[in-house]
Amino acid sequence: MGSAKPCWKLSPWSLLLQQQSNGVGGGGNGGGGNGGKCGDPKQVFWKSAAKRRRVSWSIVCGVMLFGLGLISLFTGHVASDLEWWNSQRLGKRSLYSKLDGGHRAPIDIWKSKDAKFFRGCSQRGSHFSAAVRERQSNGYLLIATSGGLNQQRTGITDAVVVARILNATLVVPELDHHSYWKDDSDFVNIFDVDWFISSLSKDVTIVKRVPDKFMRTMEKPPYTMRVPRKSAPEYYLDQVLPILLRRRVVQLTKFDYRLASNLDDELQKLRCRVNYHALRFTNPIIGLGQRLVTTMRKMAKRYIAIHLRFEPDMLAFSGCYYGGGDKERYELGEIRKRWTTLPDLSPEGERKRGKCPLTPHEVGLMLRALGFSNDTYIYVASGEIYGGEKTLQPLRELFPNFYTKEMLANDDLKPFLPFSSRLAAIDYIVCDESDVFVTNNNGNMAKILAGRRRYMGHKRTIRPNAKKLSPLFLARNQMDWDTFSKKVKSYQRGFMGEPDELRLGRAEFHEYPTSCICEKRSSEDDFGKDGDHSSKQQILEKEPNVLAQYAQES
Repeated sequence: MGSAKPCWKLSPWSLLLQQQSNGVGGGGNGGGGNGGKCGDPKQVFWKSAAKRRRVSWSIVCGVMLFGLGLISLFTGHVASDLEWWNSQRLGKRSLYSKLDGGHRAPIDIWKSKDAKFFRGCSQRGSHFSAAVRERQSNGYLLIATSGGLNQQRTGITDAVVVARILNATLVVPELDHHSYWKDDSDFVNIFDVDWFISSLSKDVTIVKRVPDKFMRTMEKPPYTMRVPRKSAPEYYLDQVLPILLRRRVVQLTKFDYRLASNLDDELQKLRCRVNYHALRFTNPIIGLGQRLVTTMRKMAKRYIAIHLRFEPDMLAFSGCYYGGGDKERYELGEIRKRWTTLPDLSPEGERKRGKCPLTPHEVGLMLRALGFSNDTYIYVASGEIYGGEKTLQPLRELFPNFYTKEMLANDDLKPFLPFSSRLAAIDYIVCDESDVFVTNNNGNMAKILAGRRRYMGHKRTIRPNAKKLSPLFLARNQMDWDTFSKKVKSYQRGFMGEPDELRLGRAEFHEYPTSCICEKRSSEDDFGKDGDHSSKQQILEKEPNVLAQYAQES
């Protein structure tokens, strides 16, 4: 006894064409014209083809729209799945099943419970060849960095990678003495140059200067050029290497973000070895920075470090408006004239896009809404705040335990005062050692420290979701505190420094060093297995008290 074929095996196209061929809503046959049974799909197709003139155009169009809807739905799911898959690239899916499990559990505002699953890993691969020796290299690479301390840090990191790409001998980079910061510090005044050279000796040959004997034999001065921003390795091989081979010495100027963010994993790990291990501050900077950390720890078991970029130049550059009337517009407008290439910006538009740095008051409100109490100790790293003490007062009222390097260091800070980059280095140390790091901007220090804190164990790092928070701050008087707090917590999900907050291909590698973060095996200790660095250096990186003791002994 034959059985009817189940209707669900027919495609929507076949079902609709079958109905049309048998008469939609036709009498007596259960709407199917086949005694209530589904027909053979082939017969349905050919019958409908024979009677295609009967098919109304409205139904054909409807079917087409239905098909397009299915395609759109399918591709949407695929795109969503691909994005999810990319976001899981730090660890295996089995690992991420250990994380939130998909539900929205309350976030521990002081530390990530999932950080224990990861470690920093930047050891060179077995196929990463040894550094070419100075005499066998393709020539000497001179680098002139640009900007403030952390902008120059990115340039130094990328300079090492470029030297590796070109098989060149790198000369210790020259720091920028002519930027807005007007700091005449040299590399040796900020970084331990001997450690820098020795720790990278297996990767790149680095010298303090081009040998005098070689310079005397040169017929022409070093060739100077500026490469485009975010240039790929191929650009250096095609455009820079031929000149280097011909002239033997090439200088690259304004070297900041001149190398593409996305490189192969071995070069990315070299970036991490430079940034997180080789660029170690000098002993005087380390010593004072660690004394400030110790002082904070004596007052409180844990503390928040806030990097406030609210200097006049920062606000002028942003093009934002903060309610200061004609006085503010005039003052910031005059500063903005320093940058002749800046476009005219709409302050309202920039705020809607989330491009305006939060005010100190807004930072305080965000932190209180997230759950930090007013007895929390905070360290504020900043330069000259626009509006001075009046601008800072609301933050002080929200967090009375308010400290800066000037308040903690007293006379010990005097030798550093003329040098903005050395002061920034001290702030860098105190912020890096904090339990929670918060920023009101997306500048160089914020990105560099966010990347380092991910590499060093995903220490809690909060960056404001300014695009959503800005309108919320404007409307805060129209809601009660509980509603405001609930919204802040909701908006800040994905901006709290959790391990799964990846921006693959959508952010700078210095902020998201994904190639240098690995799943931690249960047999590993807290220092991980980053075998290309000495245990002494690992201890220095991880233990602030030992680091301070080392600085004093040296």
